[in-house]
Amino acid sequence: RQQRSKSLHPASSNPAALSITMLMRQASRHARAVAARQSSSASSTTTHFGDRTVPTEEKAGLVKGVFSSVANNYDLMNDLMSGGMHRLWKDDFVGRLNLPAVARATGQAPRCLDVAGGTGDIAFRMAESLAAWLPPLEEDGAIPLTVSDPNEEMLSVGRERQQQRGIDASCLQFEVGDAQSLPYEDETFDVITISFGLRNVTDIDAALREMRRVLKKGGRFECLEFSKVEPAPLRALYDAYSKHIIPEIGHRVADDRASYDYLVESIRKHPS
Repeated sequence: RQQRSKSLHPASSNPAALSITMLMRQASRHARAVAARQSSSASSTTTHFGDRTVPTEEKAGLVKGVFSSVANNYDLMNDLMSGGMHRLWKDDFVGRLNLPAVARATGQAPRCLDVAGGTGDIAFRMAESLAAWLPPLEEDGAIPLTVSDPNEEMLSVGRERQQQRGIDASCLQFEVGDAQSLPYEDETFDVITISFGLRNVTDIDAALREMRRVLKKGGRFECLEFSKVEPAPLRALYDAYSKHIIPEIGHRVADDRASYDYLVESIRKHPS
């Protein structure tokens, strides 16, 4: 009987075999624990949404909700929040592109993409600077100016403004598009811009790679974005204004304090 028992359970009477079996079990448990931690980490990756920490996969939807909410008052609020200064910043931004010089060199308007272009402020300035080359001579040619934005409400406001300005659809188009996955072929555009939009992107590096992908070799990329205010006394004044006054303007004019709290905090969180 003892001999039969040994044949049925050889490991129980062999210290070396028992040790190996225990090590294998421990290794298996360790591997499962590591895999579980990695899976948990992957599923719980977070990012900032204003002053909140949220799951990465939720940020795009939250940002879309903000801009859906502010779309109808977006341009008015820009004037009120900046005292009209945003118009000067955008004028200077587009002026530095010197698009007429590009058009003169090539004989046609360059293809331009404004990413996160919203209601069209940058694109309208581009159209004005390229007025002598618009509309394109070739009826079946590519549309020179494209505004890409993930928010249909913002684009709808932009299209209304386009009609009010009498800018033909052969010159300018508004299209839904995600900066992290642009719906265009490689090397499509001569000029790509993004203004006050990069900080709202979940994965900034992915967006920059996408813009580089659709930019022609030798093309031009320009970004207009907020930075940190210097010197320190002026920064303290700006912080107080942005923290308390801007959300109050949003509350009184647009009945939406929360969206403007986010916009202020998104500036504060953006790397510069």
